[in-house]
Amino acid sequence: MKHGSFTAIRLAACLMWAFVAVLSSYGDDVTTQFESMVLESFNGDSDYTWKLDASKFATKSDDESYPLMTYVEAWPIAVYGYNRDGSKDLKSLGIHGRFDRRGYNWIDLYPTKGGDGDDAEEPVEIPIPGRIQNLDMWVWGSNLDYYIEVYLRDYNGVVHGLRLGNIGYTGWKNLRVNIPTSIAQSKRILPRLAGLTFVKFRIWTQPVEKVGDFYIYFKQFKVLTDTFESLFDGDELADPEHVQELWASGNN
Repeated sequence: MKHGSFTAIRLAACLMWAFVAVLSSYGDDVTTQFESMVLESFNGDSDYTWKLDASKFATKSDDESYPLMTYVEAWPIAVYGYNRDGSKDLKSLGIHGRFDRRGYNWIDLYPTKGGDGDDAEEPVEIPIPGRIQNLDMWVWGSNLDYYIEVYLRDYNGVVHGLRLGNIGYTGWKNLRVNIPTSIAQSKRILPRLAGLTFVKFRIWTQPVEKVGDFYIYFKQFKVLTDTFESLFDGDELADPEHVQELWASGNN
């Protein structure tokens, strides 16, 4: 009996250590530290300059070429309250669209960064920290049957389009989409983190909906992300920036 009990204890200990080893190996894939991060406030004061592009039936005339974009003193009360006098610097990004015919028309909203010469206002992608669980944004709609997609790029260069939501409602609403597990955000080899980048938003019109004149407003684009990273002996050598610094100093 004693020998049998000792064998059972050894077996239980082995199973426990195996379980711990599995958790250690895949610990980065288990969410342990959620953080909510604002990627863009749409207040007109970020590091990015936002630009618009549209499909071929966007209205163009000698006076105006649509879509138009500006920042307006408006915001969702559910987030910022009523205090208009104390929030004069608070703004939202407004889009004024117009198409010559109905159909699956689209408007793209994408970030750029200014530069010199030929690099002025080149499209860029916004890096997203950690492994994101979902993303959301406040959108003002006027009950038009349109919908919004968000485009993300993974570490393999594949762009994924996710439907953020339909804007067939009135006023401000928080639209949210979960990131499917089929979009890879980690690797087996070091560094394990393989974060996504934000590419653009796309507004789609429906074929039966009016497109002659409409307004849409965006505010506070943010993500819920897991920023936990397992520590190990030599983890600094898995940091690409640190590795570049080490190799640059080693060549001097």
